[in-house]
Amino acid sequence: MTRTKDQILDAALLHVPFDGWSAAALRAAAADCGMDEAAVRALFPRGGVDLALAFHQRGDARMAARLAASDLSALRFRDRVGFAIRARIEAAEDRELVRRGSTLFALPPYAADGARAIWGTADLIWTSLGDSAEDYNWYTKRLTLSGVYSATVLFWLGDESAGAQETWNFLDRRLDGVMQFEDLKRAIERNPLGRALSAGPRALLSCIRAPRRDPARDLPGRLRPQASQQG
Repeated sequence: MTRTKDQILDAALLHVPFDGWSAAALRAAAADCGMDEAAVRALFPRGGVDLALAFHQRGDARMAARLAASDLSALRFRDRVGFAIRARIEAAEDRELVRRGSTLFALPPYAADGARAIWGTADLIWTSLGDSAEDYNWYTKRLTLSGVYSATVLFWLGDESAGAQETWNFLDRRLDGVMQFEDLKRAIERNPLGRALSAGPRALLSCIRAPRRDPARDLPGRLRPQASQQG
């Protein structure tokens, strides 16, 4: 994020609790910074929604910096994920700003933007924690984490407990549920009958690959190339 965009975002945060992530908040931020409204519009072409996405991206960056500065080696991987989610929520600081964003991204025109933002957060968490999945697990990990993160944020917005302790208890329960599901998957894999019944789906899923980290091939995924056959 450029310095100018940061300045506009900082100024807008004073107005968002009253005006929401809106064109009005952007205009007020431009006036506070003494900037021409047209120039500010060039930085945030879609107005409030681009402003809200910039705020979300700032939170992601703060979380990533905290993860990079923390020694998580003594934690179980499940607890590393929990630490990352908590770090992301704490990076938001002001619940009203997040609440206003949730309201905006619940609107049909911006629902896809909200979903992409949450997916991006989940992807950043897994990447920061060293995820090396190249198959369909790349997608299932991010999908599961997106659900856990979204549910925890919604709980946090209504949490009035000291230090948001009820939120962190809720997060622990959600992660426990995910781990129980993973334990069930492993039990099925160890069972001969389970492996036989899941052979077909596993063969199909084995063709799915994680997306390339290449802007020139920015695709959601790819199929594993099949070996050529000679007749």
